[in-house]
Amino acid sequence: MAGLGGGGALLLAAGALCLGSGCSDLDYYRQSVRGHLDLMSRAKPVDDWLAQGDTQPTLKQRLDLSRQMRDFSVQVLKLPDNPSYRAYADLQRAAAVWNVVAAPPLSLNLKTWCYPVTGCVGYRGYFDRAEADAFAAALRAEGYDVSVYGVPAYSTLGWSNWIGGDPLLNTFVNRSEGELARLIFHELAHQKLYVADDTMFNESFATAVERIGTRLWLEQHGSDAVRTQYREGQQRRQDFRELTARWRDQLEGLYASDRSDEAKLAAKSELLAQLRADYVQTKQQRWGGFAGYDPWFAHVNNASLGVLAAYTELAGDFERLFVQQGNDFERFYARVAEIGALPKAQRHATLRAVP
Repeated sequence: MAGLGGGGALLLAAGALCLGSGCSDLDYYRQSVRGHLDLMSRAKPVDDWLAQGDTQPTLKQRLDLSRQMRDFSVQVLKLPDNPSYRAYADLQRAAAVWNVVAAPPLSLNLKTWCYPVTGCVGYRGYFDRAEADAFAAALRAEGYDVSVYGVPAYSTLGWSNWIGGDPLLNTFVNRSEGELARLIFHELAHQKLYVADDTMFNESFATAVERIGTRLWLEQHGSDAVRTQYREGQQRRQDFRELTARWRDQLEGLYASDRSDEAKLAAKSELLAQLRADYVQTKQQRWGGFAGYDPWFAHVNNASLGVLAAYTELAGDFERLFVQQGNDFERFYARVAEIGALPKAQRHATLRAVP
């Protein structure tokens, strides 16, 4: 999902034993732990990679840049100072994990799975694409709209710092400077604060931190060309969010109507076709033909639309809260923690009420 969020996942090996019916509990736990241990076995400290004579110059440059960003995250953004993102691993694949998300045919509400440590989340992550596809096929057979997408990184919420922390990965280290910064800051934000059973709160918080942090990084360290590249990417993301939000609203209105299910399904197909047409027009008129979102729109459905809100729904509220707290990160985090301790409905209402 090009540019849809930050890292995109929390590692469920920290508490991957799925609860309730519909889960292959032990098998899922095993693949999660096995995949993470394989990842950790490939990781070496950034300093070791930089000292190696056979490390490619381009990789050395990216790792050195990431080291500067990591120091910035502690000194300026007041994010955790721990081993995470101070080591690097080459997974020799295109994604760290593949997430599976599902939604009913006439709803944008994601199916959730619950875990002892992370609480309930609206996806299941797999280290093997074939296993993700097999699980997705089983959900489709049950009648769900399903989406499978690769994510470049994940957070263990800090639980793996005692064995080296979450490493930098080949799946994202070569991204543009702005993209690399926002991903590192996003994942570290999950380690700063996490509220069980509230994906929207957690992802929106991390998205706000990534936005604020990346702006500050680029203001202080980025070249004009890098700032321009990032600004153009952010504008595409904003256009994407606005475009998809319009059609999500229409679909939600349709699903809430008193029309028959058959009529709703027919209307749903028409609305999704119109959404794709709207995208093509936006791509040509505003993005100069930029095609990075083509795969997402080719398979758009309730599941892929439903997952979007989890990443950005409250991000603007968090950004306003940061300003309200005097642009002071420590005050901001303290206030977010206070809000996070409220009951879920009150938590969201409090954020949305921030002027």
